[in-house]
Order: sequence, then C-alpha cells, then structure tokens
Amino acid sequence: MAEELHRTVLVLPQGADKLLLHSCCAPCSGEVMEALGASGIDYTLFFYNPNIHPQREYLLRKDENIRFAKKHQVPFVDADYDSDSWFARVRGMEREPERGVRCSLCFDMRFERTALYAHEHGFSVISSSLGISRWKNMDQINNSGRRAAGHYPGMTYWEYNWRKKGGAARMIDISKREGFYQQEYCGCIYSLRDTNKHRRAQGRDIIRIGQTFYGDASQ
Repeated sequence: MAEELHRTVLVLPQGADKLLLHSCCAPCSGEVMEALGASGIDYTLFFYNPNIHPQREYLLRKDENIRFAKKHQVPFVDADYDSDSWFARVRGMEREPERGVRCSLCFDMRFERTALYAHEHGFSVISSSLGISRWKNMDQINNSGRRAAGHYPGMTYWEYNWRKKGGAARMIDISKREGFYQQEYCGCIYSLRDTNKHRRAQGRDIIRIGQTFYGDASQ
C-alpha cells in the first residue's frame, strides 16, 4: 500500500531495543502492529484482558488477535482469563459510567500485569493498543500506564498517540481487510449491560455476540 510508505519512522524511548505491547483486541492492535513492523521494531504482544465478558466474547477477541499475530510472526503471550480477579478489583463500581473510576481500575489492573511481565522478562518499555480507539479517554489510559511502569526502576510507558497521522483510519481499513470480528461494546459485563439498555431505548436489537464482522456487506 502506498499509504504505508509514508508512515512515520518510530523509535522506542530510552534507546530500548524491544517493546512489550499490551493488546486489547485485533482491531485496535492491527494498525499499531503494522506501524511497529514498518519501523522494524522488535515487539511482543501481551494479551491480558480479564474484563471481557462473557467468556465466548473473550475467546473471540483473543483468537482474532492470535491469528493476526501468527500472520505477522509476532510472539504472543496469553496471560489467560482471570475474570474473578477483575470482578474483585471493580467491586462496588458496578454503576460507574463508561470512562469513570471503574475504567481506571480496569486499566490499572491490565497495565500492572503487563509491567510485571515486562519486569520479569527483560522489557524496559511497555505500551498498549487501547489508546487508538476514539471511544477511550487517552489521558486515562496513559495515566494508568505511567503508574504501572513507575513500580519498576528503569521501566518506561510509551505514550505514543496511535490515532494521529491517519492511524485511526488505517485501524478501520486493516480491520475491514482482515475481516476482523467487530466487537460492539467495550468488553465488560457492565458495558454490555449499558450498551444494550441504550439500544433498547432506541428500538434496536441487543448485541448478538459473534455475529458482526468488519467488511460484512450485510452490516
């Protein structure tokens, strides 16, 4: 693609030679992965998303991510489900709105596990694909990333804005090209609840897990 020839050449902070990238899903990671690859950056994907509910949705998202990682020959670390720990972490925050305190706790949990793995396996820089989505609060995500990295001397959270310079548009283009599964809510049970409530209020059908894919002509 001619567009890819004009990508910004990326350089990891602090002179690092490899990156541990927390991945939330294939659609969000696709552009990030291809941008990193175009710059020749050595990176490993780390999949830890215990917030995703139900398990069928979790497996759909994870399997899509694994498929794309294999296509690009990128190492993939499966940190498994761990949903009980997530529910314990956000207990009492069930009625918090999207982008509220519950989301900060969720980001903290995922980044803490990412930073721990990085510390134990020789990565000095971590980042995430979470921030490319326009539905997310980038400051909220970056704050969680900095907090997690701050637990380990010499570790840096890379705050690169993956949305800029056409990144957000390429994310959609890649998702359509690959026919990725298109998740229709953030991921947690409370997001699913609130999204379906909004749909019902608009007279729309509730979310049907596993039914929607990017590039589907029927959508």
